[in-house]
Order: sequence, then structure tokens, then C-alpha cells
Amino acid sequence: MFNPIRPTRKQRGFTLLELLVVLVILGLLAALAGPRVIKYIASSKSDTAKLQVEEFSSALDLYKLEVGRYPNSQEGLQALVEAPGGVSNWNGPYLKKKAVPKDPWGADYHFVSPGQHGPFDLYSYGADGHEGGEGEDRDITNW
Repeated sequence: MFNPIRPTRKQRGFTLLELLVVLVILGLLAALAGPRVIKYIASSKSDTAKLQVEEFSSALDLYKLEVGRYPNSQEGLQALVEAPGGVSNWNGPYLKKKAVPKDPWGADYHFVSPGQHGPFDLYSYGADGHEGGEGEDRDITNW
């Protein structure tokens, strides 16, 4: 007959020791893999910013082909998604999104036209939001 107080062999659970061993193993894996994962996530933001700067640069080149000039600093990157006043031959939007995306750290990209390094300067100040820096804080530029 079935005894409801005494568990049968099929109803056994994990012992406290088994659970502790699993937790220790998971802790060791997290300690070893954690810094590497964080490093890859951080570097992926820089890579994303580089790709966005390249995408904006290509869109700006297409804008110039159709309009005859790059947008000026006042028109900014917004000219890629919305026709600036007084511009003919605008055939945009030149970006897939309806708004100009921010950099991976949540800040606006900086756009200067004409630029000091070329027809336009396009850049992000990186993770620290300040000019210069190293690693994730370095500036991402089009030059």
C-alpha cells in the first residue's frame, strides 16, 4: 500500500550537497567567463558606432550626389531623414530609420560641415562622452 509520508524512490529530489556543488560550479563559470563577456559587449558598442558612422557617411555621399552639396552644420544629420528648407533635388530619406539614431552610449553624433578633416566631420566621443580617451572611451570618427 502507498504511504503518503514516506517518499518513494521516484519522488526523490536533490540533496543540499548536490545543490551546493551545482551553485559552486555555476559561480566558477561566471567568474571565469564574466569579464570576457563584459569585454565583448563593450567592444561591440565601439564596433556599432563605427558601422553607424560608415552608414551615415554613405548616406551623406548619396545626399551630396542628389542635392549637389553636403548638409551644413546647422542642417545636420537631420537632413538625411527630413528635407531641409530651400533644398531642391532632395530624394530622401537617406536612412532606413525615421529618426537619426543616437550613438550606442545614448548621445547624439557630432556633425560639422565643412569639416577640418574633410568635407564633413562626423564623430562620437565614445563611452566617456568627452574628447579623446582610450579603449571604450576613444572617439569614433569618419577620418
